[in-house]
Amino acid sequence: MRREMTVTPPEGKSDESIALVAAPKAPGTARNKGSSGSVDRDLALAEVEKEKKLTFIKAWEESEKTKADNKAQKKMSTITSWENSKKAAKEADLRKTEEKLEKKKAEYGEKVKNKVALIHKQAEEKRATIQAERSEQILKAGEVAAKYRAAGYMPKKFLGCF
Repeated sequence: MRREMTVTPPEGKSDESIALVAAPKAPGTARNKGSSGSVDRDLALAEVEKEKKLTFIKAWEESEKTKADNKAQKKMSTITSWENSKKAAKEADLRKTEEKLEKKKAEYGEKVKNKVALIHKQAEEKRATIQAERSEQILKAGEVAAKYRAAGYMPKKFLGCF
């Protein structure tokens, strides 16, 4: 004797795919020739419903993935713009510091040149003083020599060795 099977979809499972369950019919029921087409139609409808849910789930999954990608891209863009603005600010600080250092270098160079000029001026003054003293000593020696010639004396310290 043959047993007939009917397919009943499980109830209460909306998020998961539908599993088809075969339930045996009671052995005493009569078999209608038209019921076989109804079972095939039920199976086809269950399969269509299953495909519909799977398609919906796949579309939802793709939508969520796209949302996640867009959100991550937006955050990456924000971070990149933040990084670029911070880099630009630090580079501006660097240029400003370099300009200050160049200015200080120029000022220090000017101070050193002024000090070198002052040292040169002092050296010239000392040279002039020594030249003047030399000239005075030469004149003095000439006057003393003229006195010794006029008086006929000989100097006491002659060349420092006698």
